[in-house]
Amino acid sequence: MTAPLPAALESRYRSGDLRALARAVTLAEAGLPAARPLLRAARERAGRAVVLGVTGSPGSGKSTLTDALIAALRARGERVAVLAVDPSSPYSGGAILGDRIRMLRHHADSGVFVRSLASRGALGGLSSRTMGVLALLEGAGFDWVILETVGVGQSEVDVAAACDHTLLVVTPAGGDGVQAFKAGIMEIADVIAVNKADLPGADRTVRELLAAQGLGHHDEHTWFAPVRKTVASQGEGVEAMIEAVLGHRAWLGEEGLLRRREARAEYEVRSLVQERLFQRARAVRPDLYAQVARGELDADHAADELLRSAL
Repeated sequence: MTAPLPAALESRYRSGDLRALARAVTLAEAGLPAARPLLRAARERAGRAVVLGVTGSPGSGKSTLTDALIAALRARGERVAVLAVDPSSPYSGGAILGDRIRMLRHHADSGVFVRSLASRGALGGLSSRTMGVLALLEGAGFDWVILETVGVGQSEVDVAAACDHTLLVVTPAGGDGVQAFKAGIMEIADVIAVNKADLPGADRTVRELLAAQGLGHHDEHTWFAPVRKTVASQGEGVEAMIEAVLGHRAWLGEEGLLRRREARAEYEVRSLVQERLFQRARAVRPDLYAQVARGELDADHAADELLRSAL
């Protein structure tokens, strides 16, 4: 079957065709020029969806909670798109893309769109093409767009720059609240879910997380992330999570949302500039990094040389 012409694909995307959306996501993920008209069309229609980032340590139940969120939002009549970022193999470059397995019950629902995206080794948990794919999902008319990350460590907090709201998922067995604060992830949380709350220690974890938020710098304008207990596998506490997210949206207001979206745009442009600079370095000076490694050039001079070649 021949591929649709770009104009036809754009028209189908604008009309809400999910197959056209899937094709557009493929083009954007690959960074192909054919994606640019589609991305421009998406920008014209973006801004209405609630863009929620779901992050937390591996094994905290992010995928199960996302699946429960889909079910609860669909019960409200909301259309939901999910972008699940899966870790890439450091050897083959491929990804398991296993989050789709946990969301199979929604595969026949035309109000749900689930797409997996390989992280491609990105340290922040998001590939450089994530923002373009998110824009396509927003522009496709979904009420909620959920971005699920591979899981955070001490620096993998890019999800906060990519979304309107960030949901941090922790478990009773995941360490105390002070440790969570030290890991650098408490600062990015707008809402916190203590998942698997049927396990021992859930109430203690809630108390410690609430107390840990008082350790940071804050003033009268500080948002303290509400902490909610969930048992995602049973769908318990999910409605409270949705209301907490909507509460944060109301607290931000139009001005706050605009500031967050400006920060998202800055993050997206910066990511693309960085990617293109690296590509130029490989093309123009394929030996640049080797020279630094051999001590023939220091990193500062290499960076200056790369920037000069880009101008």
